[in-house]
Amino acid sequence: MKWLILKRSKIKVFGKSGKTLPKGFQEEHTAFLHNLLTNDIKGMKPYTLTYNLWLKQNGFPIEDFFVYKMEDHYILDTGGDSAKIIAEFERLKLSLKVYFQDLTESYRHLFVFEEGSKEWIEKTFGQVPQEGSFFEKDGIFVANNTIRIRQEGFDVFGKIDYLLELLPKSEMISEEEFEDLRIERSIPKISKELKDGFSPLEAGLLQTAISLTKGCYVGQEVIARIHYKGRLPRTLALFQVQNVKEGEKILEGDKDIGIITSVSRKGLALGYVLYAKAEKGKEYTTENGRAVLLETLTQEKP
Repeated sequence: MKWLILKRSKIKVFGKSGKTLPKGFQEEHTAFLHNLLTNDIKGMKPYTLTYNLWLKQNGFPIEDFFVYKMEDHYILDTGGDSAKIIAEFERLKLSLKVYFQDLTESYRHLFVFEEGSKEWIEKTFGQVPQEGSFFEKDGIFVANNTIRIRQEGFDVFGKIDYLLELLPKSEMISEEEFEDLRIERSIPKISKELKDGFSPLEAGLLQTAISLTKGCYVGQEVIARIHYKGRLPRTLALFQVQNVKEGEKILEGDKDIGIITSVSRKGLALGYVLYAKAEKGKEYTTENGRAVLLETLTQEKP
């Protein structure tokens, strides 16, 4: 079992029932999140979680969230600055009676994964949540989250200080090691792969972060147009690299055909390349080194 403490912000989102909400909505905080984020918030059942993006009108990512649905409120888990996010949410809620509470200081976040993690969860808490769900016990939330690193792993957050004494110190990994794992598993990250100029569809997030049937949300028109057009201009890809740094351009002759967005200490990197130029096993030159494409993260529609 591997584990580490993640630096994550937590925001409670709550509100009141509304009498003038659109059909299908009973709570103003549900309507607010559903119309802002990319996944189906209205359809969530209590004690489930979904992964969401917050987009600009042009479809470019601002922030990402794991959304936890409680009986009467939501908890947002994000790597972003909670104070700045809340300030912007306050501006966007308009007349809706929606409220936000910053839980970051009181909720620490532990992530456990790999072989033995499920057994540790069961031994420690007496139960294991199913994939995509969570439970709360004595002020601690335990979630089975396979999206964070694309394998079974458990988010444990809340008042968890005593748990740190129960974890094997030899299995603790560093933030740098976790970042290497993120790149190896091809997980796009805000400010790295998810940023201005790049569509989340190019990052391969259609299946995990985006609902095409929920109706309107900020950036929805752009996302739908790109998806139904059926051809992405670029694809996120995993590369094996040599002498390559983050931000380097991928070149074909003197033409810029892509960019490296993240580089691990193990010779792997994530980057975008023009779809027409993406070829598994192909070696590309960069501004200072070389990159061999191992796999792409998106597929064109047939």
